[in-house]
Amino acid sequence: MRRWSEVAERVAATTRTSEKTALLADYLGRLPATDLPTAAVFFSGRPFAQADQRATGLGWATIATAVTRASDAPADAIARAYDRSSDLGQAVAAVLSLRAAQPAGDVAPSLAEVAAVFATLETASGPAAKRALFEALLTRCDPLTAKYVVKVLTGELRIGLREGLLEAAVARAFGRPIDEVKTAGMLIGDIGETAVLAATDRLAEAAPTLFHPLKYMLASPAEDADEIIARLGPTVWVEDKYDGIRAQLHRRGSSARLYSRDLHDVSGQFPEIVRGAADLAWEGILDGEVLAYLDGNVLPFLALQTRLGRKDPSLTLQATVPVIFVAWDALVLNEAGPGSELQPLLTVPLRERRRRLEALQLPLADDGGVFALSHLMTVDSADGLERVFAEARARNNEGLMVKDPDSAYTPGRRGLGWLKMKKALATLDCVVVGVEVGHGKRHGVLSDYTFAVRDEATGGLVNIGKAYSGLTDAEIAEMTRWFESHTIAQFGRYRQVEPTVVVEVAFDVIMRSNRHRSGFALRFPRIVQLRTDKSAAEIDTLETVERLYLGLQQGAEHLVTAGARK
Repeated sequence: MRRWSEVAERVAATTRTSEKTALLADYLGRLPATDLPTAAVFFSGRPFAQADQRATGLGWATIATAVTRASDAPADAIARAYDRSSDLGQAVAAVLSLRAAQPAGDVAPSLAEVAAVFATLETASGPAAKRALFEALLTRCDPLTAKYVVKVLTGELRIGLREGLLEAAVARAFGRPIDEVKTAGMLIGDIGETAVLAATDRLAEAAPTLFHPLKYMLASPAEDADEIIARLGPTVWVEDKYDGIRAQLHRRGSSARLYSRDLHDVSGQFPEIVRGAADLAWEGILDGEVLAYLDGNVLPFLALQTRLGRKDPSLTLQATVPVIFVAWDALVLNEAGPGSELQPLLTVPLRERRRRLEALQLPLADDGGVFALSHLMTVDSADGLERVFAEARARNNEGLMVKDPDSAYTPGRRGLGWLKMKKALATLDCVVVGVEVGHGKRHGVLSDYTFAVRDEATGGLVNIGKAYSGLTDAEIAEMTRWFESHTIAQFGRYRQVEPTVVVEVAFDVIMRSNRHRSGFALRFPRIVQLRTDKSAAEIDTLETVERLYLGLQQGAEHLVTAGARK
């Protein structure tokens, strides 16, 4: 693991992609076959492969306790080091470097040993057991190795290594075509296994595996109808952009499972969909969305939220907030049933995938089933696109997905074959009351803004959210200098600042929330612009927020109440 960490440090030290690729290729190409999959997965910034459902369950507090015990440092040492660097791995290295005696080289853990500890952490019961395992590992690590053990463990590698660069390094290390490496990676969702196939010249054997979720194809954002038609036209396919959660449905025999966008198994949260899919005639993988759906109406995300995270929802909750699976793509299919061969469809044009999906004749919700097909239309003009967008919003959807009917399905990629047309519900003018040091490339600048509206009843400011995106690097750098000189109080990484900077904040939904003094929170807030033309006296009020919220709730609460009476 020490050698792996040295390579990671060198990769982090250069900004040249060609040099990063060369460093990785040289290292991977020299590894023993037994270490190759582990090294590749670790370079993806994860303790386990992306399609692997395991998690170590090791939290920040447990890590901090283990570091403190392994270093004999003061209890607050790790927190103070983290405040300086905004990087937990770097903070751990800083604390461990103060140890009076560093571990000898002959006790340093190997890649296989680190991987074994990660696997054991996943099965260990309780924080105390996990802490003991991790502490034992740290006592064998020098500061650099510990730094990268923690970075991998927490999924915060931050060495400027994109997935494409890692795939390029695998291709270069073993002299394989990059397109073949990328295709294999898309099909199996495991860079470690992909590296092994590349090393042994077996990339052609890569194939999707049921109940190992594929990465999702992503859409690029776009708002301008003329631009969208120019990119994908003259004729495009348009689907509603649903306000639910993206899900992948796998089924084989009598088994069915649902996987979320982060590739976690969420079957237990939506048992009615799993039951409804279990006895169908086909096998394969569908892409779609889980929606709250009642009496032919899609309920807002606020209703679906009551189902999220509940692994065994009560029958009452299932009746109050029923859910369906809206399918829009077929990724792998075997329409003939058990015993027949699965056929990957990722490279098949969307129009053919849709035809195959419709031919499945899924039992639809309006006929007593738990499925729906995405609302699909063909549009050939910008005016038509704007009209369809307004209709989709009227159906309680976020906006539109606009697709090239000839596009392939590219897992994990955000290309131009799919565009998402989505416009903010509204904007609020808020005042910044607090800022924090950012993470990753924004370490060292104040980029996380907490903002507030005014409560006219008291005249005071009440927080309503936090935003991390929207401003340019130049604007953030300029505002960092301003906030540093206008700080009222500092609490670790957080600074309370003079409430004079006004920002326009866009969002998708307003929700009730106990997290903020306003009693509300904004879903997907992002900063539209700095309002240098406005003073803090001109910001929006809590009354405005309440009025927007009530307008959104008017239809949703009626539908949910109707479901509860059934």
